[in-house]
Amino acid sequence: MIEKQVTVMNRAGIHARPAALIAQTSNKFSSNISIKMNAGLPSEIEINAKSIMGVITMAAGYKTVLLIIADGADEQQAVDAITTLFENKFEED
Repeated sequence: MIEKQVTVMNRAGIHARPAALIAQTSNKFSSNISIKMNAGLPSEIEINAKSIMGVITMAAGYKTVLLIIADGADEQQAVDAITTLFENKFEED
């Protein structure tokens, strides 16, 4: 299992388009992939990264810190691909 912290750096946060990109990218991998918001807090939310509705309902805003968790045969590639989306601000800025 691999965990990696990322920060939402696009000003609009995670709305429909970034959520679709996260879900589409996640579905390319066989690993189980989840995203946690407020990790370790009572308000912690964990969603399936392969579910566009789950990603949208997380409602992660600008500068929200998220934890990507992948477990499976291609976990490192999955985390790297999703991290790249965040680093590139979902090609929005």
